[in-house]
Amino acid sequence: MKQLRVLIATYDLSLRGGTQMYVGDLANGLLRRGHTPIVYSTQLGDTARQIRERTIAVTDDLSTIGIAPDLIHGNHSLETVTALLRFPNVPAVQTIHGNLGFLSAAPKFRRVLRYLPVDYTCYERIIFEHGIPEEKVRVILNGIDLERFKPLKNLPIRPRKALVFSNYTENGDYVRMIRKACRRQGLALDVMGIEANGFAKPEQILADYEIVFAKARCALEALAVGNAVILCDHHGLGQMVTSAEVNGLRRLNFGHRTLSNKLSPDLIAEEIAKYNANDAKVVSQSIRATCDVKTMVDNLLAEYGEVLAEFRSSSPPALEVEHREAAAYLQWLSKEIHSSVSAKAALKTALSRIPIIKSPPLSRLVMKLAWKLTTFNENAKR
Repeated sequence: MKQLRVLIATYDLSLRGGTQMYVGDLANGLLRRGHTPIVYSTQLGDTARQIRERTIAVTDDLSTIGIAPDLIHGNHSLETVTALLRFPNVPAVQTIHGNLGFLSAAPKFRRVLRYLPVDYTCYERIIFEHGIPEEKVRVILNGIDLERFKPLKNLPIRPRKALVFSNYTENGDYVRMIRKACRRQGLALDVMGIEANGFAKPEQILADYEIVFAKARCALEALAVGNAVILCDHHGLGQMVTSAEVNGLRRLNFGHRTLSNKLSPDLIAEEIAKYNANDAKVVSQSIRATCDVKTMVDNLLAEYGEVLAEFRSSSPPALEVEHREAAAYLQWLSKEIHSSVSAKAALKTALSRIPIIKSPPLSRLVMKLAWKLTTFNENAKR
């Protein structure tokens, strides 16, 4: 494959999250293979700085890109559509990272020739909710940098320390329930995440713990290191990841669908009691054998090659068709951003960028007031 210029478009590079790590790993993987990644996001910050430190171009303004890319790799719908409109003769692929919310929706443009969900929950969403033809869809499971997340030495027979590893520790009171369950089992508990103590370099911290409560990307990183992982978040409780279940859970990205149980100290304590150091090692070995980010990048490059060949062999969409597609997307987006869930997420993002209310307690208070106002307005309309 010739050297490619790949524009990677994403929503937010101001913090550390699953999509941000995906974008950084992808850009770095492309660079190592001799390609030219360009990363676009309207929200820059620490993650953008870390990507730039690898000598990768990052911009929050598409007009600064003087040469059209060969391919657009979108990660969030609005940024993908923006890039498509800015570069009208360039094909695109779209990674689908989540099964909820307008940011992770699948934009319907003829130049988006491939949709790449990160798990089979997302696969079902775009097939059955967004009407994307199955022949345009390829599931490419997430990978992580195994050189960064090195394996632990053997875990002790009995656990001593546990960690909540999540960006959503201030949502609900699930951390309190975990803490109560850990006390029953004689475990010390720490919390790591954006709303707690931050986690710029989790690979340096995970090795200090035996049990980790996490989901999705955080769970995958902990499993690669060798922690015993209990799938858990404010959405609900999953299970201790065991060697018997790891492959099935991996197909779901250790994500939302795996959190099928109600949160309670009793049920959490039951999962803690399943701790098995030997089985955790088997799970970690399985993850390390199948989840290398190098494999993920290779799979993506294979899709790039197919998409570019397909685009070259077909007639480009008429300008009028693209205008209709853009109008349909904006009409859909207008409806989405008025939903209460989306509005709440957008409000939280906005609050996090206002210095005076960056403290979690004050942010929670404002969110509660906003939520009460939203509920009042909804009730008033009935």
